[in-house]
Amino acid sequence: MLFAWSCAAAAAPTAQMVPVADGVSLEVLDWGGHGSALVFLAGLGRTAHDFDDFAPAFTKRHHVYGITRRGYGASSKPPATEANYAADRLGDDVLAVLAALKLDHPVLAGHSMAGEEMSSIATRHPLTVAGLVYLDAGQSFALYDPEHGDIVVDLNELRRRLNRWDYSGVNVAEDERQTRDILDSRLLILAHQGLEQHLRDLEPYKTLPPQPMTEQAAIGNAVMQGERKFTDLGGVPVLAIYASPHDVYRNPTPQTQAAADADLALAARQSALFEAAGAKIVRLPYASHFVWRTHRAEVLRAMEDFLGGLSRNPRN
Repeated sequence: MLFAWSCAAAAAPTAQMVPVADGVSLEVLDWGGHGSALVFLAGLGRTAHDFDDFAPAFTKRHHVYGITRRGYGASSKPPATEANYAADRLGDDVLAVLAALKLDHPVLAGHSMAGEEMSSIATRHPLTVAGLVYLDAGQSFALYDPEHGDIVVDLNELRRRLNRWDYSGVNVAEDERQTRDILDSRLLILAHQGLEQHLRDLEPYKTLPPQPMTEQAAIGNAVMQGERKFTDLGGVPVLAIYASPHDVYRNPTPQTQAAADADLALAARQSALFEAAGAKIVRLPYASHFVWRTHRAEVLRAMEDFLGGLSRNPRN
């Protein structure tokens, strides 16, 4: 009932286009409000309008904004290259919006793939933000698991090392160093294991017809190619909220039991990594990936407690 009321009562945000790079502008929503800035970041393939029903709940104590990343919604769509959609490039876009709006130490609350943008900012510019909220966004693209690895991150790292490899023999010492770097056995093992798992994951979908490579699919691929390894959270206060397990695994069948077990194990590993890095963890059994929709009251309460703690103990 609370969710239905908020959808009906929430005022529509104002929207503006904010330049972040040459020829690239992002759609920025403004729900208004009073107090310190709270900025919502959309998940992959999504827009800031995903928070239209949730962001207004914070306007009594915060001025609330939302950002749609490049490539989606009304934001600019530069060519789908790794350089245009690399993790740090996307993080820089967020920083450019914060600077353009003159937001002083905002809190960022990001969904899903926005976790990598927040980790990029935390590791490179930790003093620009007061805190970070990972809304089912604390996956391995946001904080790397050195024991289990991540197929996309590991293959990206291997590809980048191969691209840097100078095998001309002009500088033998450098050639040797780079060759040994590529032969990093742990990386090769993780990449190999990840590829084997990827083949197993593809098995149920082998009978599906090939899908066209649309502009949005190409942009999604570019974002994936731009993922990189983040190994810390820069000392920034963090709240990480997990769907653990996700709602789609509430009643697993014999065919989906393995996937359900893997989902629960992944959330357990990642939340433990975040906790070890100093994050406050909230686990929501059988929440959807859009945790604020299926578990609105719990997410609202956790965020309000976290934000209240930041106001009582400011970092700067």
